[in-house]
Amino acid sequence: MNILHQFAAETTAPDADLFGALGIDWRLLIIQLIAFLILVFLLGKFVYPWLMKQVDERQANIEAAAKAATEAKKAADDSKEEVAQLLDTARKQAADIVDTAKLESVEIIASSERKAKQSAERIVEDAHEQIDKDIQAAKKDLYNETLELVSRATEKVAGSAISAKADDERIAKAVKENA
Repeated sequence: MNILHQFAAETTAPDADLFGALGIDWRLLIIQLIAFLILVFLLGKFVYPWLMKQVDERQANIEAAAKAATEAKKAADDSKEEVAQLLDTARKQAADIVDTAKLESVEIIASSERKAKQSAERIVEDAHEQIDKDIQAAKKDLYNETLELVSRATEKVAGSAISAKADDERIAKAVKENA
């Protein structure tokens, strides 16, 4: 309580200075106020403009980076769409190529089958021709052998040989008559 009485006594003194009562030296306060104003003036004149310039530059860089990021994102989206379109086009082309290859393979198979059929038919025709030739040759051989056998048989039966030319003519005539 003692402190309160002393404080009250000092504040009630008529000749006491208000600043002095608070423990403030008014001369020192004025000097500090002038120093503060000089400091504010110097900061406002030299430091704050430079600082604000740096802040503005940094803000401009941030805005430019944000704009570049937005453009990059847009370009990436456009690229995705382009890639998707290219993939669709490539898939369609691949499907067309596969379809064309299938058609070509069917045509090649059909062509091969036609060629094989034609080749088989040609082989069969050649075989028939060869068989006809062999039959004709066999008939000719048989005819000649028959003529010779008849000639020998006639020779043995008649006992003497008739001229070969006359014999062949008579046999040919007899075979034609019987045929």
